[in-house]
Amino acid sequence: MIFEKMLCHKFTKFMTMRAEDFVVLRRQPVEGYDVSFLITNFHTEAMYKHKLVDFVITFMEEIDREISEMRLAINSPR
Repeated sequence: MIFEKMLCHKFTKFMTMRAEDFVVLRRQPVEGYDVSFLITNFHTEAMYKHKLVDFVITFMEEIDREISEMRLAINSPR
């Protein structure tokens, strides 16, 4: 469990350093969370709402998949 938290922390740190590339990703997550998004009315007016929802869902699925793959790669016998 500690290992997963460390992987998640490293991965989210990597992503938040590139927050400008992800328009709605907050550089500094809300306290108590590893990742948070800031979607304002300007975002919903300028972008398709269903695309925003798809992005957030896909983003979270990809983070989960990447962390799982890293965990498996490290725990697998060499």
